[in-house]
Amino acid sequence: MKHEAGSQRSAYLPIEDHGIIGDLHTVALVGVDGTIDWCCLPRFDAPSVFGSLLDAEHGGTFSVAVREVEHTKQLYMPDSNVLLTRFLAQQSVAELYDFMVPDHESCPAAGIRQIVRQVRVLRGRATVDVYCRPAFDYARAPHEVTVVEGAGAVFASSAGGLALRSSVPLRADDGAARATVTLDAGQSLELAVQWDGDGTLGGDALRPIGCVEATRLLYDTLRYWDGWLRHSHYQGRYREMVERSALALKLLVYQPTGALVAAATTSLPESPGGGRNWDYRYTWIRDAAFTLYALMRLGFTEEAAAFVDWLHQRCADAPPGTGLQVLYGIDGRPDLPETVLGHLSGYCGARPVRIGNAAAQQVQLDIHGELMDSVYLYNKHGEPISYELWEALARQLEWLEKHWEDPDDGIWETRGGRQRFTYSALMTWVAFERAIRIARHRGMPAPIERWRDTAAAAYRYVQEHCYAPDLGAYCQYPDSSVLDASLLVMPLVKFTGPKDPRFLSTVRRISDELVSDSLVHRYQSDGSDGLSGQEGTFNLCSFWYVEALARAGRVGEARYIFEKMISHANHVGLYAEEIGPAGEALGNFPQAFTHLALISAATNLDRAVSAHRGVAARNWDTG
Repeated sequence: MKHEAGSQRSAYLPIEDHGIIGDLHTVALVGVDGTIDWCCLPRFDAPSVFGSLLDAEHGGTFSVAVREVEHTKQLYMPDSNVLLTRFLAQQSVAELYDFMVPDHESCPAAGIRQIVRQVRVLRGRATVDVYCRPAFDYARAPHEVTVVEGAGAVFASSAGGLALRSSVPLRADDGAARATVTLDAGQSLELAVQWDGDGTLGGDALRPIGCVEATRLLYDTLRYWDGWLRHSHYQGRYREMVERSALALKLLVYQPTGALVAAATTSLPESPGGGRNWDYRYTWIRDAAFTLYALMRLGFTEEAAAFVDWLHQRCADAPPGTGLQVLYGIDGRPDLPETVLGHLSGYCGARPVRIGNAAAQQVQLDIHGELMDSVYLYNKHGEPISYELWEALARQLEWLEKHWEDPDDGIWETRGGRQRFTYSALMTWVAFERAIRIARHRGMPAPIERWRDTAAAAYRYVQEHCYAPDLGAYCQYPDSSVLDASLLVMPLVKFTGPKDPRFLSTVRRISDELVSDSLVHRYQSDGSDGLSGQEGTFNLCSFWYVEALARAGRVGEARYIFEKMISHANHVGLYAEEIGPAGEALGNFPQAFTHLALISAATNLDRAVSAHRGVAARNWDTG
């Protein structure tokens, strides 16, 4: 619970008690109590304007609260990213519509970075408190507020500005703008907070927002999301969760470049109390490549094409003789220095609060495998790739040929020293195997024999050095006894058959050592990863586990675990990175990797269930 709007919040909302809205440039997190406690403007990786998620007292907040409410409910409008929060009281019912207008030509207001909020009273009489106090540049830049009579308020700082348009009078209060208004059934309250980076919306330029305009923007936004979702081909058993995951992934795509952020937030802790706090508002090659695959298999080829263009530019920009970076800024910039914001207290006191990510300087050889797998699928099911992209990819493979045997930092970005990770060698095989397929299918020029030899060497390395007979499983790296859930993808990438004895033995050991109540840990965290604290179970790995079981013929078990994973989604179908011991969400939110893995697991589980039922039916007929 929290104190009334504007006072210091008595507690942080659980991570899972949020929905998100967005405009394909950035997103905002909206709590179940009507508080926006995270938003970076004008884009994902810009400094926060509302950041009370990371510092309840100083981070900046925008709340709309109805008095004497007994409880709230939050849901998405059908087939959309328009969030509806219902305030239920003994004497009144009110609804809060929150949305951002997508950056698309079908929406007339698409060029404006703004959050629109509309309160409608459905029954009785409701008293509504509005409180808006931004904190620019991660609460480092002071600001001034000016109330514009009959229009709203303007917040100005050296780091940018906000214009708050309102249908009701506002008053200034110690750097905030606030209002209290009582509405009867059928009446509404409209608010729109708009990024004003150049300071042009102050004074006479500011105009109020009314019911007609807000409702028109709402319908424009609903039409956009409904039209976008109609491109989905998915008709399976888990349509609601798959489409919600697709909508969440779309919100994480930066429209101007086609890049996808790994998550919308920074520094939400993977371990209670902090330590494992990272900034995920950037584009990981691995995550984006998997997402391309997930969206493309649902029919969203436009997003896949945009990412391929972004990827082409990253390959073209890579200096001669170098490999791709692990991650980039959404605009493609390679320099992402990691710094600590010591003045912010962190979510529930979890420190440090980080911006930037030093993993950009790590070496993670596996990214080439995920990349080539996705390009192969795009070339096969989307559009034929260009000769220029093929040449750029071939240069990356030439680099990988020379370096695939080097130790690297691995998929999990550990900070305990480099190893020759099994997963990296596995993905080396994937990279060259898929490149050979593309070359043969398209007749592209390629050193096929060399690539075949490298793929074979990587394959033998995994089989001869990374399987531990005493452990009865593939291990995280040679001569270790550490199990690693990333190796569940072996049959997913066609490295091994799903019923291969070595793989089945690995699944059994992972089930015994890394699985807790159907939830899967990434690896055995014993401190050797160079990080303090214990993390929760990793949602991505749990969905990989589902897929591995389904492919291995354990369909009933796979379906049961998938259904349990669905129960761990929050109230609007979203996931953070991890799940804690009490079922709480841990890590940045929402996380793209989890939602793309859900899509993959759902589509493959559908196929497995249908095949399993077909066999059962045939057996009954012939019995």
